[in-house]
Amino acid sequence: MTRDDTPTTPAYAPKRGALRIATVNVNGLRAAWRKGMPEWLATRDVDILCMQEVRAPDPFVNEYFEGWNVLHAEADAKGRAGVAIASREAPTETRIGIGEDYFATAGRWVEADFALKGGEQLTVVSAYVHSGEAGTPKQDDKYRFLDVMLKRLPELAEHSKYALVVGDLNVGHTPLDIRNWKANQKRAGFLPEERAYFDRFFGDEIGWKDVHRELAGQVDGPYTWWSQRGRAFDNDTGWRIDYQMATPALAAAAKNAVVDRATAWDTRWSDHAPLVIDYKL
Repeated sequence: MTRDDTPTTPAYAPKRGALRIATVNVNGLRAAWRKGMPEWLATRDVDILCMQEVRAPDPFVNEYFEGWNVLHAEADAKGRAGVAIASREAPTETRIGIGEDYFATAGRWVEADFALKGGEQLTVVSAYVHSGEAGTPKQDDKYRFLDVMLKRLPELAEHSKYALVVGDLNVGHTPLDIRNWKANQKRAGFLPEERAYFDRFFGDEIGWKDVHRELAGQVDGPYTWWSQRGRAFDNDTGWRIDYQMATPALAAAAKNAVVDRATAWDTRWSDHAPLVIDYKL
C-alpha cells in the first residue's frame, strides 16, 4: 500500500486501467471547496467520488460537479449530514436511503449501480454513520443504524457480486485504528458494543472485507481523521474511521490504497483525509 504521510508531493501510482474510487468526509462541501478540494480532485483521476457531511443544497453540489453524474441525499436537518456519489460514468440505477423509514430523510445512505464489462455490475454506497455519544439518544440512533446495516449488507451482496460500502463509519474497529485507544475505550467511536458490529461485518457471519486494512496490513492506522484540537494532526494522533468495505470478489480486485493526508495542518480542506483505492475489474 502507498501512504502519503510525509511533507512532500505524493507519488501516486498510475491507475493502469483500474477503477479509482475515493471517499472523504468533506466536513461541509462549500467550505472544502473554498479551502482547496478542487485542486486535490484535479490531480487524482478519480472515477467515483463518495462524500459525507456534504451539508449543502442540491444546486451547490451540482454546480461544483458540473460534468459529473451526481447522486445526492440532503438531510432534512439543515447543516447536518448529507451524502453523495459523483461519478464519471452514469449509474444504471440509484437508490436513496438504507431501507428503514426512520432514516429516510437523514442524509446518511445512497446507493448506485454501475455496469461493468462482461455483464457484471458494481454497487457503490456512500454512507455516513452517526458519531454518537455514549449513553444518549444519539448513541441509540447509531446502534439502530448499525442494526440496519447488518441486514442491508447481505442484501447488497445478493444484489451485486461486486458491492462496496464506503464512508465515514465513525467506529475504529481495533486498537490499530486509534492512536490513543486505551484512553478512548468509553468514548463513542471505540465502544466495545460498536466494535462488535464490525466483528460481524468482517467476520464469518457477513463476510465483507475491510479493504484498506487488508492492503495496509497490521500497522497503526493509516489514520483518516484527526481532531481539530491541539496538535493531533501534527503528531498523527488520529483515528481510522473512514472505510472501503467490500464483498470478497471486489476486495480481491483491490490493488492500491492511499490516504491523501495533507502535507501540513494549514493545507487541509477537511478534518478527514480522502481514502483512495484502485480496483482492477
